[in-house]
Amino acid sequence: MNAPTAFPDPKPVPPYKHTPLFPLGADTTPYKKITTEGVRVEQVLGKDMLVVSREALRALSEAAFGDINHYLRPGHLKQLRAILDDKEASDNDKFVAFDFLKNANIAAGGVLPMCQDTGTAIIMGKKGSRVLTDGDDEAALSEGARDAYLRRNLRYSQVAPLSMYEEKNTANNMPAQCEIYAEGDDAYKFMFMAKGGGSANKSFLFQATPSVLTRDRMLAFLKEKVLTLGTAACPPYHLAIVIGGTSAELCMKTVKLASARYLDALPTHGSADGNAFRDLEMEQEILKMTQSLGVGAQFGGKYFCHDVRVIRLPRHGASLPIGLGVSCSADRQVLGKITKDGVYLEELEHNPAQYLPAVEQSLGGEVVKIDLNQPMKDILATLSKHPIKTRLSLTGTMIVARDSAHAKLRERLEKGEPLPDYFKNHPVYYAGPAKTPDGYASGAFGPTTAGRMDSFVDQFQAAGGSMVMVAKGNRAVAVREACKKHGGFYLGSIGGAAANLAEHCIKKVEVVEYPELGMEAIWRIEVEDFPAFIIIDDKGNDFFKELNLG
Repeated sequence: MNAPTAFPDPKPVPPYKHTPLFPLGADTTPYKKITTEGVRVEQVLGKDMLVVSREALRALSEAAFGDINHYLRPGHLKQLRAILDDKEASDNDKFVAFDFLKNANIAAGGVLPMCQDTGTAIIMGKKGSRVLTDGDDEAALSEGARDAYLRRNLRYSQVAPLSMYEEKNTANNMPAQCEIYAEGDDAYKFMFMAKGGGSANKSFLFQATPSVLTRDRMLAFLKEKVLTLGTAACPPYHLAIVIGGTSAELCMKTVKLASARYLDALPTHGSADGNAFRDLEMEQEILKMTQSLGVGAQFGGKYFCHDVRVIRLPRHGASLPIGLGVSCSADRQVLGKITKDGVYLEELEHNPAQYLPAVEQSLGGEVVKIDLNQPMKDILATLSKHPIKTRLSLTGTMIVARDSAHAKLRERLEKGEPLPDYFKNHPVYYAGPAKTPDGYASGAFGPTTAGRMDSFVDQFQAAGGSMVMVAKGNRAVAVREACKKHGGFYLGSIGGAAANLAEHCIKKVEVVEYPELGMEAIWRIEVEDFPAFIIIDDKGNDFFKELNLG
């Protein structure tokens, strides 16, 4: 054999100097103490060890997911108020921002969550080397999240695959996504996030090539990709862009953390050691670019984004992953920590009323009132008199149906059966409600992303249904063509204001069909002064096409 029988003497190498990939600065988060129970210090092998009970972990997680479905960070609320004070903001920017502030005040009452999509429970923990638990941390943290969803008026959005094509709602919003890392010394630190489907769906990975790494090419590339975000995830966004990464999955994980402002304390320059850093100059450049797009806060204007985070990572010489993602108007994340002094949670804003203007402003322009209880042909004739961008106030009956219900109705058509009359006689609202609190007509009940129903529209309109659709976000060309062909309309409602809609606009909710689908059942709702805009009309005009989103 030619192989050596022993390892040769190792070549001398310089001492190893470790550089953390994410060298974060000091934690300046304002915390509140939740409890001191379940935390103690014990001596083990001559060292002080922080011993954390299972119940302390569970209680922190439950408190976190309760808070982030009802309260926002002060910084986010200040950014909403800044839109109202900005003379360059469009009327529609201000209308949306004002609605979000009203929504925040309703949600802060602790009954209605700020958004009907109360999210996937995501938990990241960083466990110090001198922290002891019973080893069942993932289960304890997940149980706390589950308890928040069971005890509060939150929606169960998780579906379990029974087979490749059969699914069933888990009826408790589990499983949670829980990741625990070994990092630090004598503290256990956490980030809790409730990530809605709309914003999660606007996470994109692009496997670019190093040829993009020039200023002009990179900015042109990012402008094209930012436009693909559209408005379906409820802007104004906190936009995160990550350039580089030692792997595709690290690139996308960094996008998520950056969108939550978790990485704000990174250094602002790189080094030969390969640390991540923020590019503040590029952040401002991208922010100005988003303001120039004209997309605005859902219906045209300046405020497509509140802010931008751009993180640069090291990379393999043959790879250039680029990630994009957003945190939406339901900006739901909170930090937590457990130390020898107790269990702490980030202090969110419990008094968002301070950010409202003293006198309610007249925002959004002239409003056209639409009676939804008249025959469908008359509703269509009324809408046909008005151009796209017209602001509407809807009163009357709507039918609520989304993904699973649409699939059920398509099965009827494919069997040669007609659509039910209720689907022909009333507008269809794409939504799925959160739980209805005692004494309320409705739980949080905002619009879901319209684009998921695009493939149904032509078939349904040809059969007399979906003639007026209400939802959020831009739609495919096929929807515009179907509306022109069949005389239909798509009306955009404000995404991200579900508590406000439940409190003021939705007066009655009842199941019509498919109750086994849970929140995806078909519902009949009665609404009053429900806000919407004409987005696509019966002549083929599309508001979002003008913004290069159609």
